[in-house]
Formats: sequence, C-alpha cells, structure tokens
Amino acid sequence: MEITIKPIATVRNSRVEPIDDHWAAIVTDIVLTEDMPTEVFNHIADFSHLEVIYYFDKVKDEDIVYAGRPRGNPNYPLTGILAQRKKDRPNKIGLATVELVAHHGRTITVKYLDAIDGTPVVDIKPVFKEFQSKTEIRQPDWVADLMKNYWV
Repeated sequence: MEITIKPIATVRNSRVEPIDDHWAAIVTDIVLTEDMPTEVFNHIADFSHLEVIYYFDKVKDEDIVYAGRPRGNPNYPLTGILAQRKKDRPNKIGLATVELVAHHGRTITVKYLDAIDGTPVVDIKPVFKEFQSKTEIRQPDWVADLMKNYWV
C-alpha cells in the first residue's frame, strides 16, 4: 500500500538548518499553498493551540534510522526510533503542538514549531482539551536532559 499526501501549507521562518536546540525565539508563519482555499482557516483563531503535522523533506532516505542513541550521546540508551522524536524517521513525519499567535488571511503565525523554513505542512488540527492525556505522562530521565536547551 502506498499513501500519497499533498502539502497544504509551507513553513516560513528564520531557521534554515535543523539545529536541535534554541527554538523558543523562532516565530513561524504557516502559509497556505495556492490550491488550498482560505476558508480552511475559518475560526482557527478561536483556538489557543494547534497540532502541526509536517514533513521532514530534507531528510535523505539513507539517513533514516531505526534505533540509536538519542543525539548520538553514549550516556543515553540504544533507543528505537519510535521511542524518539528524531527527524530521521521511516516516514519523515513531524508533529508539534504550537501556540497560535495570529491569523491573517492565508497565514497563521505560531510559536514553538520546530520546523525549518520551507518545510511542507501536511495537516493542522486544533488542540482539544478532551484529546489531551487523561493520565500522568511518564518518560525516562534522559529525555529531560536531552530537551534542557530545546525551548530556550
């Protein structure tokens, strides 16, 4: 089975390299593709947060990994790719929960999107409280260490 997904929008921001840390200052415009009607953004400003699904189009097939030490750190365990958020994934799909800053016509402006300039966006969904975790989130200690500079 093959799945074909067409981008609905494009990321526009100042980050041109997929650097792992220091994303907090990056403010991003998400601009609809020409074939996407403006109406898809009707009432989007009623929401404070969105989930943005995007495609890591710069990842080369030969860079895809199935397991490894996160960021190559020998102090972290050998971890399967589905237990990481690394960009070098089998289907090259990224997901981020972002804060909606503004909506103007065919553009929304968001914070906390860790996608570089030109990244294709394949879907956007509003965050519903009812879809958030009903139980406490658990994660290994290495994640907090890995993420300590990500959103600064």
